[in-house]
Amino acid sequence: MYLKNGSFVEADSHTSEGQMITLTVGSGTLSFEADQVLNIDPIPEPTSPDQIIKPSRGESTDSEKILLDAATLQAVDPACVRSVAQIESGLHQGAVSAKGAIGRMQLMPETAATLTVNPSDAKDNAVGGAQYLRELLLRYRGNSVLALAAYNAGPGAVKQYNGVPPYAETRRYVSLVLKEYARQQAKARKEQTASSLSPSKPTAID
Repeated sequence: MYLKNGSFVEADSHTSEGQMITLTVGSGTLSFEADQVLNIDPIPEPTSPDQIIKPSRGESTDSEKILLDAATLQAVDPACVRSVAQIESGLHQGAVSAKGAIGRMQLMPETAATLTVNPSDAKDNAVGGAQYLRELLLRYRGNSVLALAAYNAGPGAVKQYNGVPPYAETRRYVSLVLKEYARQQAKARKEQTASSLSPSKPTAID
């Protein structure tokens, strides 16, 4: 569910009664006044493997390092940058959209020029995308929903509609990136837990 203030709430189900909308979230509920709600959309399924161009094994390894370095340089959560790249291009630097967006972070030539990066260069593309994402997060004071909406539809559209634009593509995009971001965070927590529980290697004793 999208709120008019730009927030996004994911719930299991919802009910409407009078001027109130109640969401079921896990074992609890959240209620909002109807005039606070912009729209309620079903969460789309993640992009399936056959809907994106898979990078080769070598490119995939290279992609991870390039995105990590770019995120570190711009002080943005690497999982966030990677999630945007995953949904934008399937991590494929050779991707070019019908609108002319280029590379892993799908930078438009005009945006790349403003950021003074070459979108066709893999490292520049990642750095430019991470920088643009950082600028949007700062602009919207950490509101990831608005930042992602602006990344997809442009800050002008977010300003025009005073929140997430009512574009199906943009709403789907925001949902997909947030879902991928949550998956990345869960994966990182799982790996961290597994690492902390793994027995230490025995050392040789003379």
